[in-house]
Amino acid sequence: MSSRRRSDLCPLIVAILATMGPGCTLGPRTIEQGRLRYNEAVKATTEQQLLLNIVRLRYTDTPSSLSIANIADQQEIVSSLKAIPFFTSAGAGDLGSYRGSVLPQAEFSRAIRPTLSYTPIDDQEFTRRLFTPITLDGITYLAKTTWPVSTVFRLYLENLNWVSNAQSASGPTPRMPPDYGEFLNGVSALQRLSDRGQAVLYNQEQDEKLTDGVDAGDNTPTAAVEAAKAGMEYRRDDKGRWAVVKKKVHPLLRVGKVGDTDSDFATFCRTFKLDPKKRTFELTTEKLDPFLEGTPAAGLDTLDMETRSLLQVLFFVANGVTVPPCHATSGIAPQTVQADGTPFDWRPVFEGLFKVCWADGKKPPPFAHVAIRYQGYWFYIDKRDRDTMATFNLLVELSRLELGAKATTAPILTLPLGGP
Repeated sequence: MSSRRRSDLCPLIVAILATMGPGCTLGPRTIEQGRLRYNEAVKATTEQQLLLNIVRLRYTDTPSSLSIANIADQQEIVSSLKAIPFFTSAGAGDLGSYRGSVLPQAEFSRAIRPTLSYTPIDDQEFTRRLFTPITLDGITYLAKTTWPVSTVFRLYLENLNWVSNAQSASGPTPRMPPDYGEFLNGVSALQRLSDRGQAVLYNQEQDEKLTDGVDAGDNTPTAAVEAAKAGMEYRRDDKGRWAVVKKKVHPLLRVGKVGDTDSDFATFCRTFKLDPKKRTFELTTEKLDPFLEGTPAAGLDTLDMETRSLLQVLFFVANGVTVPPCHATSGIAPQTVQADGTPFDWRPVFEGLFKVCWADGKKPPPFAHVAIRYQGYWFYIDKRDRDTMATFNLLVELSRLELGAKATTAPILTLPLGGP
């Protein structure tokens, strides 16, 4: 093949390779470029949706949520190659002689067509779970993890031994100030004990007697087998009779070797009416008389809790949303007022726990971790506020846990979105 002919084919070969190259790496590049972008988008909108619902509750508006059921990202590459013949003169000045050549043309286009499927989670199941109080196991699990015990108790307890944790704030913004000071002092003392390594929540397996004792003749092998199938067993009691026993896990609070005069332990016991001679306290739910009738003179040996539902928690933290003065004075955002008619300051209730700021302007503040637009203003969480950031992260995770996606017959909205 002549050198002139080879030079004619070089552009054609280059064009062919150019159209083949992108297709070979489409899969890996798609994952690299798309996965993290979708991850960030889902994370950001999940946080914005939760913050929006908290702000809505502050304004006595109705919360609403959509879950992302599916993301389908379709990638399409279209390439084509054309060879257009044309003729050039064989030599300069020779008008009677021509030679044939080709002009290669390559075309390449890429299309991204993501399809998003949304599922409304405002159905009956959503509402039921939204109103269901967290279990005692859930409380102890959270408090046993790295979350501070004071954060978990302040968020998820209505009261402890009937000492109120701003119970009236677990619904729409109350008209009168809540009772919270005594609870906050007691829980703060417990947190200090925990920080010193002198207070630990743990689970202990104990035997729970389910029946009265029966004679040995009534304990047949068949009965023993059936009891074992149900997770129970026959066991002799102290009178030599047989009783059905089941092992049950009991959550306990254990206090270390601190003296009766330890200021934190004394405050904790005094606040929640505990026996200061005790060092182990059983955790229970709604078993204590509301008026503490029958309480031993020395004090209680249990920590009885009334827990909150997720909706109650969201109503509670909604009072940590600061609002523009014009919304407060106009009545758009309901206010809590004291006996003298002055507005109640919610900041001490949420100090070190939660705060949502507001701002005016076309864009959210530069230090906003998450921000949403509502009623003409920006509401945001300041990324420099570590306490609020930690609490908000906990609320996000608990919302996913409590209201996680389940099989549902709710309608699914699917939106095909054209990409660049």
